[in-house]
Amino acid sequence: MDFSEQQIERYARHILLGQVGGKGQEKLLASKVLVIGAGGLGSPVLLYLAAAGVGTLGIIDDDVVDLSNLQRQVIHATASIGMAKVDSAKNTIAAINPDVRVITYQDRITAGNAMDLIGGYDLVADGSDNFATRFLVNDACYLSKTPLVSAAILQFDGQVATYKAHEAGDNPCYRCLFPEPPPPGQVPSCAEAGVLGAMCGMIGSLQATEALKELMGIGQSLSGSLLICEALGTEFRKIKVRRDPGCALCGETPTITDLSLHEIAAGEQCRPAASGSA
Repeated sequence: MDFSEQQIERYARHILLGQVGGKGQEKLLASKVLVIGAGGLGSPVLLYLAAAGVGTLGIIDDDVVDLSNLQRQVIHATASIGMAKVDSAKNTIAAINPDVRVITYQDRITAGNAMDLIGGYDLVADGSDNFATRFLVNDACYLSKTPLVSAAILQFDGQVATYKAHEAGDNPCYRCLFPEPPPPGQVPSCAEAGVLGAMCGMIGSLQATEALKELMGIGQSLSGSLLICEALGTEFRKIKVRRDPGCALCGETPTITDLSLHEIAAGEQCRPAASGSA
């Protein structure tokens, strides 16, 4: 494609990179990414993907901006309190890079809509804050053959991983690491245990970096590894993760072949899995 003069100036620092160049930037402009949650993780992910020139960003979140969000959800402002998070995020993205197309879904991601939503994107970045959504998104991404860059945060700790078990090779899915969600109440949420706001920026920026690498096909994929950050000790650990032959989703004899499991779980909870943002 031919870049406009404004695009050449805007993305000059990318184009100067040998691993990116004009071809890499062209890939970003043609890419479509769905971000699950416009909260603590979704905020930096959306900001950096928009600034990088990802052509289309989908945002799904059914929540509204609350004063308590502003300590970490940097895509929102005080003036946005009470506004739908997807609309607040869209406004901020437009101010950063008006060339980015933003598609908003003020909704929850559920077993009923996940496949249709995810199927329209090249990559998913999951910034949800609950296990039900993480497992749902993982399963839907695997079944739709869509790369997933997932992250999680709590208190002073965070982790990032890329999942693309649909590709050949030793590429695990989320269930290879965590076969089943923990019992309700065993792991507190950020709302219950707290989170250092800057941690969201650190982990979300790493998540955005991995998404950009996947979209451009550069560098070493994080697939097959789990990156763990412990902020209080300023420690990073990269753990090798193998594909589980016995995985219920991507293993040799899978028992999960659709999203009906999540429909049952939602019915038992008397509500669908939320797209809640950290």
